[in-house]
Amino acid sequence: MGSISSAFAEDLVLPVPTITIYPGDTIRETMLKDRSFPSMFRARSAVIESPVQLIGKVARRTLLPGEAIPTNAVDDARLVTRGVTTQVIFQEEGLTISTMGSPLQSGSLGEQIRVRNVDTGRIIFGTVQADGTIRIGNH
Repeated sequence: MGSISSAFAEDLVLPVPTITIYPGDTIRETMLKDRSFPSMFRARSAVIESPVQLIGKVARRTLLPGEAIPTNAVDDARLVTRGVTTQVIFQEEGLTISTMGSPLQSGSLGEQIRVRNVDTGRIIFGTVQADGTIRIGNH
């Protein structure tokens, strides 16, 4: 028979919001705290187990204080927003061509998205870069 102290040793410690986090909010370390859940705690869906997995992510839905955060409730921050004109860059062998494009979808770092060239109306594919530009051509 297990003792009470061994039951506590098996508690599950998960990051939870300290405040209500709304959809679109970027999650900061100050918005989180650790909370112990009983070892028999079973969330309705997979939950995030470390604050490192949350910081800098964006809430996809309202996250309530003290509640475990499902993995599908957060997303990578969007660097490019659908319909918001951004710079499109083609670079190859010392040649750099830059134009403006209108993303046809929002995108996170490294995602391939469709972009309409503002000048020609042509739809091209490009990769979202860390600075919010879209790189096309050979990378």
